Amino acid sequence: MSTVSTPRKAVALISGGLDSLLAARVVLDQGVHVEGINFYTGFCVEGHTHAIRREHQHKPKRNNALWAAGQLGIKLHIIEVIEEYKDIVINPRHGYGANLNPCLDCKIFMLRKAREWMEANGFDFIITGEVLGQRPMSQRRDTLPVVARDSGACDRLLRPLCARLLPPTLPEREGWVNRERLHDFNGRSRKPQIALAEQYGFHDYAQPAGGCCFLTHEQYSHKLADFWRARGEKRYELDDIMLLKVGRHLRPRPHFKLIVGRDEGENNFLSGYRGRFVHLAATSHAGPLVLLDGRADDDDLDLAARLTARFGQGRTAERVAVVVTDTQGSEHTLEVAPLPADEIPETWYL
Repeated sequence: MSTVSTPRKAVALISGGLDSLLAARVVLDQGVHVEGINFYTGFCVEGHTHAIRREHQHKPKRNNALWAAGQLGIKLHIIEVIEEYKDIVINPRHGYGANLNPCLDCKIFMLRKAREWMEANGFDFIITGEVLGQRPMSQRRDTLPVVARDSGACDRLLRPLCARLLPPTLPEREGWVNRERLHDFNGRSRKPQIALAEQYGFHDYAQPAGGCCFLTHEQYSHKLADFWRARGEKRYELDDIMLLKVGRHLRPRPHFKLIVGRDEGENNFLSGYRGRFVHLAATSHAGPLVLLDGRADDDDLDLAARLTARFGQGRTAERVAVVVTDTQGSEHTLEVAPLPADEIPETWYL
């Protein structure tokens, strides 16, 4: 009587980028059962501004991790980790990268969560799309073992795109995968991945420019650092970090900043926060919705109204009517002269 062996099972970290897509496919091709896992931290780029801003409306509104799972024909588990992730952002043991990106701590955190999921669901090993030498903080030869060790994944962590440059892992030693059918990609060049994608017939995949996390973005990190300074402590809630993704941010005075909608989509998004902030909008001319975050006296409100007028269609008018609404819904109107552009220092822009 013949027996059919049950295929080994692997969970693949699926970011939505090309590397994780390819890594999962390489292992799928060896007969392993693969399912994907994706962690939502609140800082994920994933089409957020594309879905809001009119200028991005020509771009596809898709979740790239779900798209990648669809290309692979695998199940994807999306897990929200917003609260747990806060300590990684606020107190990274291994520090930040070029911006406020705690990449090494982030990778360890996600692999630890993936290991817990693997053990709870009876899977055998973990797949990532890491490539030796591709990322300056988390994908160096000296940090890859740290990630494996500190996450607890140890040698149940397989990196198919660069595995032949690393010591054999448990899945390779046990014959669950054939090491010779894995890859030896190295460095920052994307050419080997692009060639492999072409071989598999993958097209229209997400491009790596800017990364999939807002914390890798210089401007976003600058706004988050400013937010922490203004609050006097390093903490945040989901709404706080979502608002940092939207609008033009200006801090004309240390005790308040303005969030200025740049188009109809952003105005609509910001309108959902009107109950939490003093807000301003011109009534005599079309223009942005502006949220005021902080404390403002009458002089501050006059300046905020002049800036509101400056960023609307009344920027060249002598006077613009601007309605100021407090958090209780009380309104009053200011008639102001728009602030000239040359009176807005670059240092006000975050």
